[in-house]
Amino acid sequence: MRDKWTNRTAFILASIGSAVGLGNAWRFPGLCAKYGGGAFLMAYIICMVSLGIPLLMMETAIGRKTQGGAPKAMRTINKKAEPVGWASVANAFVILTYYAVVFAWCILMCVLAYKFATTNSTPETASTLWADTIGATFKTSFLGDGGKISVLLLVCLGVSWAFIYGCIRNGASQVGKVVKYTVFLPVIMLLILAIKGFINNPHLGEALSKLFVPNWSEFLDVELWVNAMGQSFYSLSIMMAIMFAYGSYLKKGSNIAVDSIIIAFSDLAISVLSGIVLFTTMYSTGQTVDNMSASGIATAYIIYPTAIVNLTSVGAINAIFGFVFYFMLCTLAIDSAFSILEGIAISVSDKFKLPKRKTTLTIAIVAAFISIIYITGAGVGYLDIVDNWTNQYTLIIIGILETIIVGWFFKPKKVLDEINKNTNKFKMPKWWFLTSIKFLAPLALVFLLVWQFVILIRNGFRYDTNYNLAAEIIAGWLVTALIFSSGFIINGIMKKTKRGIELSKEEELEPSWDEIKDEDELNDLPQNEENTEIKEEIEVK
Repeated sequence: MRDKWTNRTAFILASIGSAVGLGNAWRFPGLCAKYGGGAFLMAYIICMVSLGIPLLMMETAIGRKTQGGAPKAMRTINKKAEPVGWASVANAFVILTYYAVVFAWCILMCVLAYKFATTNSTPETASTLWADTIGATFKTSFLGDGGKISVLLLVCLGVSWAFIYGCIRNGASQVGKVVKYTVFLPVIMLLILAIKGFINNPHLGEALSKLFVPNWSEFLDVELWVNAMGQSFYSLSIMMAIMFAYGSYLKKGSNIAVDSIIIAFSDLAISVLSGIVLFTTMYSTGQTVDNMSASGIATAYIIYPTAIVNLTSVGAINAIFGFVFYFMLCTLAIDSAFSILEGIAISVSDKFKLPKRKTTLTIAIVAAFISIIYITGAGVGYLDIVDNWTNQYTLIIIGILETIIVGWFFKPKKVLDEINKNTNKFKMPKWWFLTSIKFLAPLALVFLLVWQFVILIRNGFRYDTNYNLAAEIIAGWLVTALIFSSGFIINGIMKKTKRGIELSKEEELEPSWDEIKDEDELNDLPQNEENTEIKEEIEVK
């Protein structure tokens, strides 16, 4: 029997936890700093409302209707669309392998927070603390220091994987219990950090002005809109197989339209709160937007430590602040990490009819071994390359394919009807949903993809010329090729194995979208003799 959320709150909190990740805490504020503060915030809201929310509703509704992970969901939409579902699963798996390492870095910085109180803690030593501890070379060669592994970081990585698996080992019911704490903890800590930023801050007005008052000239910058679109897609956990899985755990009476609005605006609120924390903290130490970076890694592990040691003249207070900040990042990271693993596991167990718990453990173990690559001296370089390709290219292509399949090779009105079930107070307007899924979303994603390829061509088909060409080919081009071929590889295996052939025959008997509708209506009928006869009659047909 398929897992179900214990209640509506569990689904909402789990979805918020998945959406609210490290990107909210560091990438969003960094982009605000880079693109005129309020200008980026306004552009982000426009993109989230016009593009992000419809896609969030779409994936959740399809997941609930089909009761399956991304591959099964896409197969129900169109038999030939299953490889797109597997591409999102494979891309999520690659992201998971390095996201666990970023989580481990947060754990590491919690351990090292006491160093912000030592007598030799200066902005210079603080800015290199993370890189020196993990032995980062910022190159892609495994020779010499590039092949070394920090024992402390290895232990932190083991802890991160233990937490990730532990949170979802028992499925949706376990997640529902965990998110009661992991969603509210970062909000509480962000509020504490924000209050600290307001106290005795001589540059408070300037900080808030930079964050909220738009620089109208920035609206003419194409890159502003490109990054706002990208952030709206990445931030809501769409196109990563997660919301298909979470939607499949919903009960038939759930209110997707209203819940999606709550999830999206909760995500926005926490992004803004993170921006307040970063801006007030940086400005309180005399730094400005010129000292911030759109790079999340640089912001969290290089720039922020310099601000922490300058917060007060009391080292112990700085150390406590540093611990709270990095513990907050840990709580943000864990929800996103285990939601990614959940989306992968349910897709694999659905396809091969495997026990969910064993499947989750197996995937976690395999991903954990692969993630060791990223904790070597050369690991940061490889992580940077893989992160660029999975987010700037692969994720966008998956989004294009999803919206085209649903918008043009299916009847999106059927998805809209599924979204608007069980809701009277708010219904997703037809013009809003259909315009977004059929036109705005695919066109915006195509534009985003073309823009990324233009940048790639300008750089000589290289992401960063400081990295080894072979590393870029393997971690970039090859990984992307494997992601998009994953569905065809899996289907090929299914056709050549006895077990696979049996499962393929079972898939052929799976109900179509319209047949699932009839089945749902039957299940909702009161249990009496007359309705039992109706069910039996339809089953015979």
